[in-house]
Amino acid sequence: MAVKHEVEWFSTWFDSPYYHILYKDRDMQEARHFMDKLLAYLHPKPHEKILDLACGKGRHSLYLSQKGLDVTGIDLSRQSISYAKQYEHEQLHFDVHDMRQVYRPGGFDFILNMFTSFGYFDNDTENVVALCATAKSLKHGGKLVIDFMNTNKVIDHLVAHEEKEVQGINFKITRGVENGFIIKTIDFRDEGQEYHYEERVRALRQEDFLEYFKMAQLRLVDTFGDYNLNPYNQATSDRMVFVLKK
Repeated sequence: MAVKHEVEWFSTWFDSPYYHILYKDRDMQEARHFMDKLLAYLHPKPHEKILDLACGKGRHSLYLSQKGLDVTGIDLSRQSISYAKQYEHEQLHFDVHDMRQVYRPGGFDFILNMFTSFGYFDNDTENVVALCATAKSLKHGGKLVIDFMNTNKVIDHLVAHEEKEVQGINFKITRGVENGFIIKTIDFRDEGQEYHYEERVRALRQEDFLEYFKMAQLRLVDTFGDYNLNPYNQATSDRMVFVLKK
């Protein structure tokens, strides 16, 4: 019998060792290139504080701190934060936190929410709650960067079925759009046990974000369409990278 996880999907899947096995080859070089471009664009000063929102295992926070920046990484996953804490030092800290609650009001000059770590909640209102809570953690004049998939392009190029073998585990992946969510189901067998997980990300488009930003009283400064910070094009861009100011 398959093990089903019916609580909020992200609170179990991101804590699962299988999540890290499936995505172990995510391109760190591309991520670093993106962060270098962002830093050149944002010009943070060494004393300014950066919040890495939904930081996972903290490898991007660690990279930013190696650049001499003061970074705090927060994530809902206890397992990921427990792993990240081994890297802590005077200018690098990690904390378990739900982005729907305010974390250190007015505590940060910059907040980075990268690699589609937004739009997980079933209820659309909670996305607004999360964004408002995030805005409250920014200092006045501070900047928030949200990096999200370009939903229009993703849906146009969705691969419905895929199989991927990693570390001897055969992951069967299906993708589809349902009730305003892009849903990925992940089925596999390990040591005689069947597993079933799901990733659900709200299919947020540019106009949805613009509505959210208004509600959170954030001013849109720039919208980029890729990790080289080229301008956003709805049809062709890979990403939607929003830069907002409080």
